Amino acid sequence: MRVVVLDDYQDVARHCADWNLLGTVEFVHEHRSGRELTDRLAGVEVVVAMRERTPFGAAEFAALPDLRLLVTTGTANASIDLDAARAHGVVVCGTGMVEPPTAELTWGLVLALVRAIPTEQQGLRDGHWQLGLGTGLAGRTLGTIGFGRLGRRVARIAQAFEMDVLAWSQHLDAEEARNAGVEPVSKQELLRRSDVVTIHTKLSDRTRGLLGAAELSWMKPSAVLVNTSRGPVLDTDALVAALHAGTIAGAALDVYDTEPLPADHPLRQAPRTVLTPHIGYVTEETYRVFYGDAVEDVLAWSAGRPVRVLTP
Repeated sequence: MRVVVLDDYQDVARHCADWNLLGTVEFVHEHRSGRELTDRLAGVEVVVAMRERTPFGAAEFAALPDLRLLVTTGTANASIDLDAARAHGVVVCGTGMVEPPTAELTWGLVLALVRAIPTEQQGLRDGHWQLGLGTGLAGRTLGTIGFGRLGRRVARIAQAFEMDVLAWSQHLDAEEARNAGVEPVSKQELLRRSDVVTIHTKLSDRTRGLLGAAELSWMKPSAVLVNTSRGPVLDTDALVAALHAGTIAGAALDVYDTEPLPADHPLRQAPRTVLTPHIGYVTEETYRVFYGDAVEDVLAWSAGRPVRVLTP
């Protein structure tokens, strides 16, 4: 049985689980797609994919006739066509998740934006002392787009910063929000009133392009936007235009339409931004759960009793 672990960018996967239980395991550190991917996986029976870094659609499954098990880290993966997997006889299994890290990174990005931490650090290294004025959080308003597990966790932290919290989602339970001390509002009201807007919604056909030019125009010129959800939820071209026009005060992003982010991408030159390379879930604790469960998935499948099977 050949097992390949994809997109191990940091060369850490081998240290996060007991892969020896599976025999020989190959780790791929460079991102591959298309023909490069299918050539690399020729003859492979088991693949472990990291989140949505590598899409698997009908073309990939058709080109990999020996593939029998695809393990994705996490409980769902929008980049895997489960119908195509079933049609080609491929079992798809998931793993557990660790929730706090993405919410924690969200607040790291918020603070980096409102206190200009990256700019001040670079200024200090360049010989400057205090380049500008930051903005405090107490008494200001956070708006969370999406109020699931992550949105609720981010809201609780906002309350610890003595912020007022607004929430909107397409299926928001208004009573649940009120019970959490959060005010349910419309999307437009949230964007008009918030000083900090954070996105915590899953990517789907309903949420793709959820925030475009019109929505960004509703924001205060002094407000900032943080996205640790999925890149396509936000219209990137509209965001870049708003940043250059100064119609919003800044943006912090951990997710992008294309990942890894291309070297010539306009976001890399956009003003008042903090950019991180999709590290919301990238912690030692998370990887130990991901890869430990992945090993369990392979062992269970090879014993004829697959666990955590994902279905269309």
